[in-house]
Formats: sequence, structure tokens, C-alpha cells
Amino acid sequence: MKIRLLPAILTAVISAGLLVGGWYIHRNVATIEPLERIVAETPGVIEGKPIIDRSSVTIDLKLDREASLRDVYDTIATKGDDVIGNRDLKLDFRHDNTSKELDEVWSSMLFDIAQAMEHRNYADIPATLKQVQNKFAGVTAQSEMDDVNVYITLKDSKSEKHIVLPRTPNTLGAWPNV
Repeated sequence: MKIRLLPAILTAVISAGLLVGGWYIHRNVATIEPLERIVAETPGVIEGKPIIDRSSVTIDLKLDREASLRDVYDTIATKGDDVIGNRDLKLDFRHDNTSKELDEVWSSMLFDIAQAMEHRNYADIPATLKQVQNKFAGVTAQSEMDDVNVYITLKDSKSEKHIVLPRTPNTLGAWPNV
């Protein structure tokens, strides 16, 4: 039996096209579009674009000046649970309306925040933010927390900076037998 080359190649190309096309349509219709709709309907979100990977879902966000980070994260995580599944949800603020001054404020308190996060002394974070407000005139700092993240918002008269710090649980390790 002789295999005819043209029908075999044509069948392979059509099969590959249907497979890739089906995957593309499923990815857009079943995952990206519902997540885009959820992000667009979230109070406080001006603009948002989901980026879905195998292990994480990153939402590139632009927020309203008065938005609550914790509420935005909670709304997206709750309503998008069937799309997100067991992937990590990350919020990205690349298009944040930040300024050099707020970046300097964040840099000035970074050691205190990192120490509070590392030692799980989360109550030290509001005290650090209070010191920052006293040290830098015109800067307001707000922190919120849930069981997943710590949310920090820095604002001055014309710009804002949003930071989401993940709370990682204690891990149990084994000591090596030396």
C-alpha cells in the first residue's frame, strides 16, 4: 500500500490547525475573557489585563486613587476562583501613577518593612508607616492585611504607589544529620 503524500500532509496541517485553534479559542473564551470581565467590574479598578501562566495569574492593574488593595485582591480572587484555580494570583502595578519621591519614601522604610515581614511582626508595619507620615510631609501611608498578603499604599498630592507583600507560612524543615 502506497501512502499518498499530499492527502497525508493536508490531513496533518488541518489537524494541527484545529488543535491549535481550539486551544486558542478555549483559552480566550474560557479563561481570559471571564477574568477580564471580573477585573473590569471590580470597584476601584480603572484598567486591568490578566496574564495567565501555568503556575500564576498576574493582573496588570491601574487603580483608582481611592481603591482598597485588599478589596480589589479579594474580589478578583473570589469571583475568579474557577478561572484562577490553584494558580498564584499576583497584582502588578507597572502603570502605577508613582513618583520619584514616593520611591524614595518606600526605600527609606524598606528595611523596617522587610524585618517585620521576615519575623512575622505584622503589627510593626503600621508603626513604621506612621513614622514615615511624620517624617515626610504630605505623604499618607496605609496598610491592610488578610490571610494571604500585606497591602501598602503610599500617596502624596499627585501620585500613589501600591505594594503587595505575600505572607508566607512557616515551613517545616529537617535538620541534616552531621
